Amino acid sequence: MRKGPDKRGRFGPFGGRYVPETLMPALLELEKAYARWKRDPEFRRELDRLGREYTGRETPLYYARRLSEHAGGARIYLKREDLCHTGAHKINNTLGQGLLARRMGKRRVIAETGAGQHGVATATMAALFGIECEIFMGAEDVRRQALNVFRMELLGASVRSVDSGSRTLKDAINEAMRDWVTNVETTYYLVGSTMGPHPYPMIVRDFQSVIGREVRRQIRRLEGRLPDLLVACVGGGSNAMGLFYPFLGDRQVALVGVEAAGAGLDSGAHSASICRGQIGILHGKKTYLLQDELGQIREAHSIAPGLDYPGVGPEHAWLHETGRARYVAVTDAEAVEALELLARTEGVIAALESAHAVAYGVRAAREMGRDRIVVVNLSGRGDKDMPAVAEYRRRSS
Repeated sequence: MRKGPDKRGRFGPFGGRYVPETLMPALLELEKAYARWKRDPEFRRELDRLGREYTGRETPLYYARRLSEHAGGARIYLKREDLCHTGAHKINNTLGQGLLARRMGKRRVIAETGAGQHGVATATMAALFGIECEIFMGAEDVRRQALNVFRMELLGASVRSVDSGSRTLKDAINEAMRDWVTNVETTYYLVGSTMGPHPYPMIVRDFQSVIGREVRRQIRRLEGRLPDLLVACVGGGSNAMGLFYPFLGDRQVALVGVEAAGAGLDSGAHSASICRGQIGILHGKKTYLLQDELGQIREAHSIAPGLDYPGVGPEHAWLHETGRARYVAVTDAEAVEALELLARTEGVIAALESAHAVAYGVRAAREMGRDRIVVVNLSGRGDKDMPAVAEYRRRSS
C-alpha cells in the first residue's frame, strides 16, 4: 500500500492545509524544520533516550491469559501504553514535538485536550524543557476530568476553560488555533492527535509509530510471527495510527479502529465520524465529519472525553476509503462493561477510551480460532475516569 502523505499533505483526497493565509508561513516553517530534524542523528538519539529513561519504553506486550480464556477464542495481547509516564501514549508525541519546538526556538507551547491526557503530557514536557505552556480545554471536559486539570496546573501549565459551543474538544481546538494565529511568531501549537493541517497528521503519526514498531519486535519474539488482528480506539486516531502504521504493508494483518457509538449509532448521540459521517473540512483538514443536512458540524457524544470529537484524522479516512482498515463502533455501555471485565480478569484498569478497543477485541477474539492472535492497544490508564464510571453506574442502576 502506498504510504502518505503526498507533497501537498494529502492522503488520497483527505488531509491538506485548509487554513488562513496568516498560518501558512508557520506551517511551512514547521514542515521544513521537521524534514530537517527527523533525519538528524542527535535528535533521534535524544528522543530515544527520553523514551527509555523518562517515558519508560519499551512498554510491555502482555498476554492477557484470563481475558483470552473469557473470550474463548484467539489469544489477546495488550500493548501497555497505559504504563507510560503520565499514564497514556500521548507522551510519545509531546516529547517529540517538544524537542522540535525547542530546536525551532519557540518560547511557548499551546495545546488542546479532551480527556486531559494530552494536556498532562504537554505540561509534563514543558516542565521538563522549561517552556511556557497553556492548555485549552472545553468546560465540560474540565468538569469531567478535574484530576487531570489539577495535574496540569501542578506541572506549571495554565489551563484555559472554553465555554463556547459544545464546550468539548472541538471548541478547545478552535480556541487554540485562534491563539496560534495571534502568537504565531513565538508559539508552537502542539497538536495532540493525527488531525489538523499538514504536516501535523504526519508528525504525530511518526512520533506515535514507536508503538507499532515495538509490537512487531515483541510479537515475533513471543509468538514467532505477526498478529492476525490489531485493534485500537479512534477519536482523532493517534494511538491507532501509531499501532497501524508499521503494519500497513502486511496485508495479512487486519486493522480495526473502534469509534465511540455513545448511546447508539441510531440515537444521534455518538462520535462515530467514519461509521456515520460525511466528508467535509474542519480544523485545517478534509476528512469524515459529523454534519447535519446543511453541512454544519454536529455535536459529538461519548462517555470517553478523548473520543468526543466530530471528526477523524485524514489518514484514517484514507485507510477506510481504501479498505486497508475497518472501522466499527462501541457504545458507552459496552465500553464500561469492557473496563470492568478487564479489571476483574487481569487487574488492569483501562481508560474509557481504551475500553472501547478492549470491548471490540474481546468480541473479535470470541469469533476467531485459538491459534489466532489479537493485539489490543491499551492507550491509557483509567484513574481519570473513575468518577465518570461511578456516575454512569449510578444512573444505570
